[in-house]
Amino acid sequence: MDTTKKEFAAKLLNIKAIKLQPNEPFTWASGWKSPFYCDNRKTLSYTDLRTYVKVKLTSAILDKFPQAEAVAGVATGAIAQGALVADALGLPFVYVRSKAKDHGMQNLIEGELEKGKKVVVVEDLISTGGSSLKAVDALRQAGMEVVGMVASYTYGFPIAKQAFEDAKVELITLTDYEHVVEKAVETGYIGANDVDVLNEWRKDPANWRK
Repeated sequence: MDTTKKEFAAKLLNIKAIKLQPNEPFTWASGWKSPFYCDNRKTLSYTDLRTYVKVKLTSAILDKFPQAEAVAGVATGAIAQGALVADALGLPFVYVRSKAKDHGMQNLIEGELEKGKKVVVVEDLISTGGSSLKAVDALRQAGMEVVGMVASYTYGFPIAKQAFEDAKVELITLTDYEHVVEKAVETGYIGANDVDVLNEWRKDPANWRK
């Protein structure tokens, strides 16, 4: 898996999925300000890379969660990749909304699964872990057994690690912040000053430049 982390980090940098804006920070859904953003959903636009992600996520599930009976994608970022993975595995697929629809059937989970099914969750990116674990909770509330989660990328924040431990959800990712930054420096994608900014941010991301 360590080889995959380095390899996928290089592929993300190659398609410029990594954005660095220390002077115009991004604002995440959590409200945090960040000089760094990973838009790994761009992988869907590159046929070879889309297949690579599908194959690697599928392999991770077969290796770590072979008992899975269904796949659930987290809306909206992981719907497409989750469906591709479910197809590769020959398993049923559903996706979980961030909130229930306010019309029609008012569904929170789109699709249909029997209660008690062992479900593996597919996510695109993990930051604080809040939205990802909200999807896990929705599946559990619906009577499903969540066996684990696979994701393309994680920032690896302690708050997220603790949240996943508390929720008793094993998380497997294709790459992470450390491998992306290491590869970015190695290839000249970012410079020493950029690393200093990132290190400052990583110390206390919740309060950086407030």
